[in-house]
Amino acid sequence: MRIGELAAQAGVSVRSLRYYEEQGLLRSTRSAGGQRQYTEGDVERVAFVQRLYAAGLSSRTIIELLPCVDSPSDENSDAAMERMAKERERLSAHIEELLRTRDALDALMAVAQAYRDARRVAVRAG
Repeated sequence: MRIGELAAQAGVSVRSLRYYEEQGLLRSTRSAGGQRQYTEGDVERVAFVQRLYAAGLSSRTIIELLPCVDSPSDENSDAAMERMAKERERLSAHIEELLRTRDALDALMAVAQAYRDARRVAVRAG
């Protein structure tokens, strides 16, 4: 199938497919006219890549996980699980940092609100 057909079936843009190919996440063959050609299996591969992106993984990390799909084995599966565990740890640390940042913002908002309230009381009294 051609790139537009794959994009339509997978629910992604043609631009995304070109990016996936550029990053090594997707492969195509070329027709005699130089057009990209894909297989039916590429629809599922694109969906898989999309799920990995939705899970917060980078292209580089996704490439590390693809051997588990392309050449299933216990070794590749173990490596993929280890890599995903590292990504989970990274995301957990990021979430903790975001929570600290949110808490700091909440504290600043409370100070600003108290200042605002005190100012309103002073204006009314003045």
